[in-house]
Amino acid sequence: MDIRKLQKIVVDALEDIKAKDIEVINVTKLTSLFDRVVIASGDSNRQTRALARHVQEKVKEAGGEIISIEGEQTGEWVLVDAGDVVIHIMQPAVRSYYNLEELWVATPAARRKLMAEHEAEAQSGARTASRAA
Repeated sequence: MDIRKLQKIVVDALEDIKAKDIEVINVTKLTSLFDRVVIASGDSNRQTRALARHVQEKVKEAGGEIISIEGEQTGEWVLVDAGDVVIHIMQPAVRSYYNLEELWVATPAARRKLMAEHEAEAQSGARTASRAA
């Protein structure tokens, strides 16, 4: 299956079940194991598991193959391996802690930009917390 078609199927399936903060990262220059990493958030264990099952169903309906699914037992972080696309569906706290987006960003300039955004968010949160106290 064409990578763009598979990517669209995955993103559409995630949007169907209201995944949040869907991010698609092209990793073709970083690894030969797969071409895209898709990261999305779900609000609860139930939602992350539902998102993973829906992605699996939609990929199979389109004639694609799911190699494996990991993490469905807990639902905090579910990984769906669709061959050329690896999908990480995480609860927000887990996603923030592991910060996979930073791990897969290709260029140092993009890494610096992402770090600056995280620092700005942290400073904004600290200001809000100090005002509330």
